[in-house]
Parts: sequence; C-alpha cells; structure tokens
Amino acid sequence: MHLLKLRVGQWEFAPTLWPTLAALIFFVLTLSLGNWQSNRADTKRALQARYDAAVREAPIHVGNTLLDRDSVLYRKLEVEGVFDDAHTILLDNRVLNGVAGYHVLTPLRIDGGALALLVNRGWVATGPSREQVPAPPTPSGRVRLEGMAVDPHTRYVELAPTTPQGRVWQNLDFARYAATSGLELQPVLLLQTSSLPDGLQRNWPRPDTGVDTHVSYAFQWYSLAATLTALWLIMNVKRCRDGRANPKS
Repeated sequence: MHLLKLRVGQWEFAPTLWPTLAALIFFVLTLSLGNWQSNRADTKRALQARYDAAVREAPIHVGNTLLDRDSVLYRKLEVEGVFDDAHTILLDNRVLNGVAGYHVLTPLRIDGGALALLVNRGWVATGPSREQVPAPPTPSGRVRLEGMAVDPHTRYVELAPTTPQGRVWQNLDFARYAATSGLELQPVLLLQTSSLPDGLQRNWPRPDTGVDTHVSYAFQWYSLAATLTALWLIMNVKRCRDGRANPKS
C-alpha cells in the first residue's frame, strides 16, 4: 500500500507503508541518540569550563561536613589533618614518562572530627622486582594540603573479581576501600599538589572531560540518520516508462 504518489517528469515517488514505518523508527532512534550525545557534550563542555575557572579560584576548605561531590569536582581544596599510613594503598600499573610505577593513596584524618579524605599523594616507580613493593615515607604529624578534587569512582575493566594483594590494588574501588578501611570518607579523591618531602612525583595532567568523544559519537548517529533518510528516498523513487513506474528501475 502506497502512502502517496508524486510524479515529476519521468520520476515517481511512491513510498509504501511498512518500509516507511521501519525507516521512521530507526530515524527517530538514531536522531535521539545523536541528540543525547550532543547534550552530553554540552554538559562536559560546561564541566570543562568550570574546571578552567576553578583553577584560578581560592581553594575550598574541607572540614568535617560531608562535601557535595558534584559542586566541588575539579575545584581546589585545602585540608588539615594527619595521614593514616596504616591504610595506604598503591595503585598498580601507573606509567609516568614510560616508567612503570604506582600511585600512592593515603587517607588524611581531618582535624576536629571522624571524617577522612583519601589523598592521591603522587607517583613512585616500581622496585627492582615486583616482589619489592616501594614504601615511600609518609609525613608524620599534622599537615596542611592543597589539591584538586576528582571523582574517586573510576571506570575500569575487570575480567574477574580480584582481591587486593596487601597494599597493592589494581584499581581503586572506592566502595570496597571504604568498607575495607572502615573509614568514613569524603566523597572525593584529592590529587595532592602541595610539596612534601616524600619523594613522590605529582605531575597531574589537565582533566579531560571527554567532549571530543561525545561529539564524535553524535556525528556518527546523525550521519546514520542522514544515511537512512537518503536510502529511504532513493528506494522509493522510480523512473516511469510508458506512463507507469518501472519497479526494477
């Protein structure tokens, strides 16, 4: 059943019902996915702009009130307290300038209360062998730190659940770490920028919110929607001969 028939010269446009409905469904789907990716890109642009502005702002003081994670993400923080070295962990397979190493994470017990803030103190190279795990010194006593708040809930691929081997963890599972340590943690991870005599390197890259990835995905979905439209038009245009449409043309 044809939805309509339009003829211009020797060409006739006569779409049928079911192929048109199928094309419409896939067009709406791909267009919606493209719009979703575009909206995600806009959100990430705003987040990136907020980060660029935050690096020029004064740091937020962290006390014993739980932070709102989303409002402080990529903001500079300052905090005072004492490192809890007993709960230090090392994130494995962190490479800096082509050298394998670890990120050293230690909770800081915040002055005046029960909350702690997990701090990524920096990078240390692996030892002479995998069995010799480095033990960088942890500053003792009260310290004052500055750094940048990042999301501790990182994405990673784990083929099977792995149990941390002592202080060495393959990835940071924030919920698992909180349960294992028994600490009540602020909902962010602090990338330490303050200099301390611990021998760790703190060369943090500028955060990439992934705007380009979402733009690329949006372009692919919009391209697919345009391709579906073009194919639907082409498949429903036929050349007429002797006053009738030729179905094989």
